[in-house]
Amino acid sequence: MRPVLVAPDLDKEMRVEANTSEYATGGVLLIKCEDEKWRPVAFISKSLNETERNYKIHDREMLVIIRCLDE
Repeated sequence: MRPVLVAPDLDKEMRVEANTSEYATGGVLLIKCEDEKWRPVAFISKSLNETERNYKIHDREMLVIIRCLDE
């Protein structure tokens, strides 16, 4: 079964899940559907540049949150 993006509905509960590694950041916007399952609405993935790779882990985590909210 392949994941399918669902249409956003502002009346439903939403959440953002974000993660980072030493080389990239990524995040997904999820919406809670009628079947109580969280399904993806949108996602983002971006490589870290040379300077960002030197950030401490908590700074990289904050960077991915900011990128998700910005998009």
